[in-house]
Amino acid sequence: EEEEEEARVVREKKFDLRPMDVEEAILEMEMLQHDFFVFLNMDTNSVNVVYKRKGNDYGLLEPQY
Repeated sequence: EEEEEEARVVREKKFDLRPMDVEEAILEMEMLQHDFFVFLNMDTNSVNVVYKRKGNDYGLLEPQY
């Protein structure tokens, strides 16, 4: 009988959240060559995530309170 491996965190990274708008966050993400970027949205004062979608589009994740 096979046992399922439990998912675990193998790496942690801490970073400062800088206030910026969505366009600046996309530029930062592209400059770092990442697929996503976490930032403090200066317009909403909430933590958001921009991410690359298939093609040349982007997505935005925003919390709903």
